[in-house]
Amino acid sequence: MGKEFYFFLFFIVISIGVFGQEKEDVKANDYYEDYPGLLTTRFYTSRKYTSFTVADRVNSTFDPNSTLNLGIGATYNDFTLNLALGFGFLNPGRQDVQTTYLDLQAHMYPKDWIIDLFGQFYTGYRVEGFKFDLPGQQEGNFLAEDLRVRKIGANVQRLLNGENLSLKAAFQQSAWQKKSAGSFMGGFEMYGGRIIQTGEEMLVFPDASIISGQPFISYFQFGPNVGYAGTLVLFRHFFITGVGSINGNFGYSGFENNSDREVNWGFNYNYFLRGFVGYNSSKWSINANYVHNNIGLMDVGNTGLRIMTGNYRVNFIYRFMPGKKLKPYLRYIDPKGLLGI
Repeated sequence: MGKEFYFFLFFIVISIGVFGQEKEDVKANDYYEDYPGLLTTRFYTSRKYTSFTVADRVNSTFDPNSTLNLGIGATYNDFTLNLALGFGFLNPGRQDVQTTYLDLQAHMYPKDWIIDLFGQFYTGYRVEGFKFDLPGQQEGNFLAEDLRVRKIGANVQRLLNGENLSLKAAFQQSAWQKKSAGSFMGGFEMYGGRIIQTGEEMLVFPDASIISGQPFISYFQFGPNVGYAGTLVLFRHFFITGVGSINGNFGYSGFENNSDREVNWGFNYNYFLRGFVGYNSSKWSINANYVHNNIGLMDVGNTGLRIMTGNYRVNFIYRFMPGKKLKPYLRYIDPKGLLGI
């Protein structure tokens, strides 16, 4: 929990700075500026992941061998399209497990709202620095090439005082937050999925018996959440944004492995962290962001399970007014135009 502790400490510092600067009586449009009609283009590098931890005799983290990607994208009137590829020169160390995955993460920030959608489909995991019990093998990577993780879910939150705060400025870079602002928020989230060993191979993982053999673990959960979002602006152009929430949920975890079966219902907790830092102006922006969604499954026996989904990204942004030849084509992707707003 060390990283989470430092994130919350960092988040509290942001909140204190936000409250200190919000004493000024200014209009909402003095806090941030939207850019309707401008095309926000980006060049970025990112890595997505869905990992899980097993807490039994020791804590073990199963990580996918997902790629570091290089991509381009654009945002126009709240419609965003990004395209990225994991080029070989960015990923020289993927020889032990070739993870195959489809990672569908959507993080949307309409005014006063946060909406997250997840569709995670991963096959192929490893545990780094695993200590083998076999003679002649001391330490290496435990490989589970046929281990699959599936996760589908959604999170919806409403900012309670969000008229002065634009999270689009931090995440989509289609706005510019000029003054510090913050808001408490509340919402609801729901997740379901499974962890399953496919194929004929039997896993042998001595640190956690529920992962050995051919396990089939399923789960479903839902419940409310509360949190806080805040942006600290320094010298008008530099910003630090933190968003954190905690969820109390009700659900079940089911476990099958050969003749062993177990289903547990109960209450658990999740947390969702986001961090953004960078420089923003009317035309240029450079920033880094991190999104981390952590959900807890009901214990199977004495074993705890948590699934983590996230995304690291560094963006280089340039905004401009599209020319007469390009603008007619952009009408086809303009949400306001399509909805007749």
